[in-house]
Amino acid sequence: MADNQSWGKEFILVGFQLRAELEGLLVGLFSLLYIFSLLANGVILGLICLGSRLHTPMYFFLSHLAIIDMSYASNNVPKMLANLVSQKRTISFVPCITQTFLYLAFAATECLVLAAMSYDRFVAICRPLQYTVLMSWTACTLLAVISWACGFILALVHAVLLLRLPFCGPWEVNHVFCEILSVLKLACADTWINEAVLFAASVLVLVGPLCLMLVSYARILWAILKIQSKEGRVKAFSTCSSHLGVVGLFFGIAVVVYMVPDSREREEQEKILSLFHSLFSPMLNPLIYSLRNAQVKAAFCRALRTRSM
Repeated sequence: MADNQSWGKEFILVGFQLRAELEGLLVGLFSLLYIFSLLANGVILGLICLGSRLHTPMYFFLSHLAIIDMSYASNNVPKMLANLVSQKRTISFVPCITQTFLYLAFAATECLVLAAMSYDRFVAICRPLQYTVLMSWTACTLLAVISWACGFILALVHAVLLLRLPFCGPWEVNHVFCEILSVLKLACADTWINEAVLFAASVLVLVGPLCLMLVSYARILWAILKIQSKEGRVKAFSTCSSHLGVVGLFFGIAVVVYMVPDSREREEQEKILSLFHSLFSPMLNPLIYSLRNAQVKAAFCRALRTRSM
């Protein structure tokens, strides 16, 4: 476990080295984006809960994705904004480790939920006659529970391995939040076990689900091409295009951050990518699904009409 001196220490979040005027501008911009992200995901979640037509497996997983995105952004962004406002860029040891734990938990859970969503689309298009059996509410609930449980168990393993390390300075985390790779660099002990477990977990929750999704969508594309009518092909593809956009956005950034070898030149790029992952991705996900999904737009219109009556 970390020595007693570590528990009482504070880390300094270096963040971006910018002028005060530019930091003030970023506070306003990031605050607006964060609020919009919460509102957009909240609207999606509300529409799914209130709209009986959206009580299907696809929207069941989308509701979980909205919860994850709100939690994901709320774990990192408020502290980042507070640091930009007060210029006091410190965070205590326990909150830092907690932030790392939650960041990893929500990220891993989102990977697995996206994989479950791709399986749902595969069954809907390639096994339509078996859909109600393979995607029963019992099966959907089980997939959701497994996703959340695996995400938090993996994050707990990383947190325990992190707590066993001694930290003896410098206490500057070269990031905008307590990202695990940046925290590991501050340990004054060998971190090969942490790095090996992190790489293995990345393969498990990034490469594994991504390969399964690529196989699923290859089968889906083949099934779509065999549909005779043009309208049928367009409708089938439209149900998958939103999910493909979210998958490409999420997995593309995650693979670059955690699977590509680290270097000093990449540190600033990783900060930007992680910021995009924490702030922009949760904001874009509901937009991608709502703008590309006729059922969500119809549910939103019905909700507006009901409220205006």
